[in-house]
Amino acid sequence: MSRRKKSKKKWPKILGIIVALFIVAGGVLAFSVYRSLNSAVDTMHTPIDRDKSDKRDKQVTLDKKEPFSVLMLGVDERKGDRGRSDSMIVMTVNPEKKSVKMLSIPRDTRTEIVGKGTQDKINHAYAFGGVEMSMDTVENFLDIPIDYYMKINMEGFKDVVDAVGGVTVDNQLDFTYEGVHFEKGPLTLNGQDALKYSRMRYDDPNGDFGRQSRQRQVIEAVVKEGASFSSLSNYGDILKSLSDNIQTNLTFNEMVDIQKNYRTAAGDIEQLNIQGTGTKIGGVYYLQVNDDEKKRLQNMMQEHLVLKN
Repeated sequence: MSRRKKSKKKWPKILGIIVALFIVAGGVLAFSVYRSLNSAVDTMHTPIDRDKSDKRDKQVTLDKKEPFSVLMLGVDERKGDRGRSDSMIVMTVNPEKKSVKMLSIPRDTRTEIVGKGTQDKINHAYAFGGVEMSMDTVENFLDIPIDYYMKINMEGFKDVVDAVGGVTVDNQLDFTYEGVHFEKGPLTLNGQDALKYSRMRYDDPNGDFGRQSRQRQVIEAVVKEGASFSSLSNYGDILKSLSDNIQTNLTFNEMVDIQKNYRTAAGDIEQLNIQGTGTKIGGVYYLQVNDDEKKRLQNMMQEHLVLKN
């Protein structure tokens, strides 16, 4: 894969924070927190105009503990510009297997944009048709139903880190990125620095794999801080940062069902990556994914959603 101009690649792996808050709300916090959480989720709730997926016989039912999928989109939106989904992650959750699979889809992946009738970078689906077209395009690419979405304003990620009081990570690589020097060893990061720490890729000898490792470090630290007793007095700021920066078609009751019926799945989270070949078509860089690799991923995700026997 050729080195290209640095893009604002960020990551949307914030669903774990919300799940952690549900667990805390169910077991520790008083009714006032539960009520505040309900209000925050109501603010996040944004239904979409989209028919039931034709890849399911019927709509998934969370209170029956059926496996489900979520498309997480990390989006930078500016005034007058819808923007593009610079980060795309498909998460499948299977409560019977007590496992979660998280597949990161590179933004440059070349595929059919469903509803547009063209081959393009997969992240352009959001620019052309918003959440609905993104869900349709990812469904077609992976040949699985996408049941829910979660859209995150990536600039707002730093607010979430600051709301939990910052995070501590164990840095394995000494590097400087966007004017900040990250020494090797334990580091305590505020929101802005955590965002930079998780974005660096090109100077990492492990490339995108190293970046993903740092992303996991940060999200695990955020979940740990968000669920700690010390953050209870700050739950208002945490909920506000989430409600200001997240949109989803999940309702509060559905999120409660997830907390109640699916939380054991969080003990086994498998990170999946797409293998492809970087190429230029018409002077534009794409990641080409061959049919064998697509079939491997499709089979894996279909089996996890119990769509295949």
